[in-house]
Amino acid sequence: MSQHKTDILIIGLGLAGMTAAITAAKSGKQVTILTKTKSLISGNTPWAQGGIVYKGLKDSQKKLKDDILMAGAGHCWEEAVNHLCKHGPKLVKKILIDTLQTPFTKNKNNNDMERVSEGAHSRPRVIYDADKTGKSIHKAALEYLQTMSNVIILTNHMAIDLLTFSHHSTVTTDIYKKPACFGAMVLNNESGEVISFLASKTILATGGVGQLFLHTTNPKEATGDGIAMAWRAGARCFNMHYIQFHPTALYHPSGRFLISEALRGEGGKLLNQQGEEFMHYYHKYKELAPRDIVSRSIHIEMLKQETDCMFLDMSHKTELWIQERFPTIYNYCLSKGINISKEPIPIVPAAHYSCGGVGVNLVGKTSLKRLYAIGETACTGIHGANRLASTSLLECLVWGYFTGKDAIEQKDDADYFPPMHDWNIGEQKVDKARIAQEWLTIKNTMWNLAGLIRSQDKLRSAYQILRTLQSDVEQFYQNSRLDNNILSLRNGAQTALAIISSALEARESLGTHYVERG
Repeated sequence: MSQHKTDILIIGLGLAGMTAAITAAKSGKQVTILTKTKSLISGNTPWAQGGIVYKGLKDSQKKLKDDILMAGAGHCWEEAVNHLCKHGPKLVKKILIDTLQTPFTKNKNNNDMERVSEGAHSRPRVIYDADKTGKSIHKAALEYLQTMSNVIILTNHMAIDLLTFSHHSTVTTDIYKKPACFGAMVLNNESGEVISFLASKTILATGGVGQLFLHTTNPKEATGDGIAMAWRAGARCFNMHYIQFHPTALYHPSGRFLISEALRGEGGKLLNQQGEEFMHYYHKYKELAPRDIVSRSIHIEMLKQETDCMFLDMSHKTELWIQERFPTIYNYCLSKGINISKEPIPIVPAAHYSCGGVGVNLVGKTSLKRLYAIGETACTGIHGANRLASTSLLECLVWGYFTGKDAIEQKDDADYFPPMHDWNIGEQKVDKARIAQEWLTIKNTMWNLAGLIRSQDKLRSAYQILRTLQSDVEQFYQNSRLDNNILSLRNGAQTALAIISSALEARESLGTHYVERG
């Protein structure tokens, strides 16, 4: 088994991972980034449409903090919120605007950043590039990274498990050391080779869990990989049951497509099957209420009317205005036969963001020495029970930056790499039909029994189903020839069970974890 040694190993190629890489690489450290996708366009970042929180014209740290705390249903870690509000806008300016020169939309009158409001924001403070903000940020960061000679990016490489003293060292006395990570076992999916990547510091930035649900706005790679690996390694995870559902994903036979919050920020109205507005029945902010409330309201209306979708109407805007402001959404919907300037968009809530994950401090440190987690993989405490719109990219930026700085400064016995046990690889050919069936079970179980509206009975049923499935999948994995498909399934089954276990242990119905009583 071959080895690759690096100073810092980053698993994931979204904004969080790239920000950490840029920050660390500037010190001269060797940085290796892995992504399981064949393409460099990877993770949730390129899919982000709406924008990123900056600073409004009549804004303050306190006002942003108040909005985050309100959206988080009182469950946020206040110290982390203060950290984000203090450093976030400065880092947007320093990294995204000045260093990466991200092409945010400018105001035609004064050439300043155009700012809009989104759900639960008390004032306009979100900057954007049309409806392709994430794609523009990802492109700018990637281009910058590719100019750095001490950064290696490897596509089609998927981490199998984290390397830890207790699990992989052949030195028996290493079990007495403080739990620590010294890299990852990685599959080169093209060659089939398993490689041990040894690293002084390892950073998990693998994104979210959306693919565990039947309806999602997330890309195919969002299968909870980082969370599952950290869980197996013994890292502390929490708030796993807080899964945010985006209120508006395109409802179409070809699949789901994110319809940005920004449409409602620009005055879009939610309508029922009769063409009637209904959000005023549920919240004073109507369409701009926190996402958990809007999603649940749509879900309830769908149940009332026994229909598969609701509608989002943008007919108050001209076609030309929509084409300029939301070109991606306009063209995608048009390709599906829907002209959003002339007819309402059929929409349905969809799994969008994991507010929980691997527990970290203000610089991304986990409960395992030498291991960090950032982005959606991590639980920073910022989001509490429900995330405020357009704070995810900001969190990626802030924690990516401070994690990158800490990783190059901390020693933590970073030079110790123990001898390891040989890696055993199964020989059984992967049964694709079985993988498809197991995924259907996970997705339907999570959507129907652990979705927008939960109950203790539903959760207990889900636990029984997923506990059996996870055990079966683990045996399937042990016997199989490795590829991305079996590894993703293993991680998905592990993470789904963790979400259900967390939901069953939760003490109260709160935010995105809405539990029916009685």
